[in-house]
Amino acid sequence: MMKLKFGDANTKLVKLQTALKLKVITFSLPSGFTCPGALDCLSRANRQTGHITDGPNTKFRCFQASAEALYPQLRNMVWANFEAIKAQNGNTAAITKLIQDSLPAKFDVCRVHVGGDFFNGSYFEAWLQVARDNPSKLFYAYTKELRTWVKNLGFIPTNFVLTASRGGKFDSLIDTYNLKNAVVVFSEKEATDKGLEIDHSDEKAAVGTKNFALLLHGVMPAGTPAAKALQAIKAAAKSAAKSLSTI
Repeated sequence: MMKLKFGDANTKLVKLQTALKLKVITFSLPSGFTCPGALDCLSRANRQTGHITDGPNTKFRCFQASAEALYPQLRNMVWANFEAIKAQNGNTAAITKLIQDSLPAKFDVCRVHVGGDFFNGSYFEAWLQVARDNPSKLFYAYTKELRTWVKNLGFIPTNFVLTASRGGKFDSLIDTYNLKNAVVVFSEKEATDKGLEIDHSDEKAAVGTKNFALLLHGVMPAGTPAAKALQAIKAAAKSAAKSLSTI
């Protein structure tokens, strides 16, 4: 029987797992290829070669696309997931069953999409039904596909926590509908200036209710403002670590 593949918590999500004392799993699709709302972070890793292509308006490269570029096994997994879902021909009930039958036996929290997004309404609605069918589990996701979210306002179960990811094509809907949201910042000062706390563990995404910031991370195209900002972030972290070691 065809099954989707889920992953374990990555380095960041291990912090979430520790904080919540709950088992965290992840699910992903091909970054960029399944992200209809992406703009600032649009990047794609070629399915065969892994070569990265950034979008015409990319300000910072999608960290998961960079991971897909590096690891063929990851690329194969996310594309296999995508093909399996597409094979259900947009049938929400069939996609729901596929996801449900593929869920690991033991988990407490599922981050839906470390890479990828809700590429159409049927797929989004399937995840909502999976959450309804598993009321004791927590599902959460970042998304730039805000049109589908807004269309389903009032039908989203309480154990499915969504965060609007700023920097997409449909950002205007965030303020119109007062959607919980996150923004990528290029420095801690930028977060402070915006009056936002930085989420270092995904805890604010998974169980928080307030807007927050995400500090730039991943691999950035050489010579870009994002690359320079990332270099400064790493330098500051290294300096802070060195200072702590001398105390």
